[in-house]
Amino acid sequence: MLNGFKDFILRGNIISMAIGLAVGAAFTAVVTGFSTAFITPLIGLATGSVGDFSSAQFTVEGAIFPYGKFLAAAIAFLITAAVLYFGVVVPMAKVQARFAKAEKVDIKAAVRDCPRCYTEIPAIATRCAHCTSEIKPDSAALEVAGLPVPAQR
Repeated sequence: MLNGFKDFILRGNIISMAIGLAVGAAFTAVVTGFSTAFITPLIGLATGSVGDFSSAQFTVEGAIFPYGKFLAAAIAFLITAAVLYFGVVVPMAKVQARFAKAEKVDIKAAVRDCPRCYTEIPAIATRCAHCTSEIKPDSAALEVAGLPVPAQR
């Protein structure tokens, strides 16, 4: 039983996840500190208030609602999300787009109906497999497949 637990803990993906969580927690602490130290006072200057609204609250019939803590957490979340999106997601998408290989074109993927028997055939076909009628291939499908387009008569 303990060997199974040891194998589970020592798997590579569990260790990577634990490291990711630790780095994420540290990153959240940095963003929260930045939000508290810089963003909140800037908002206070812009709105003409104190700036530190983490202690802001209101009371209804004796119940205390500390909405300032929620605002501070929401600002920290928005900053974290923006930094992750613009600092990680957008650059990774650009890197993946740069190194993405062009997918091979399946020349049989584009289909059309035979003008004689109305069965589905490949767009590049010159003869119907069902009724054996000679037909003109679709020039756009030939270009996509990289095949020579016959000259127009």
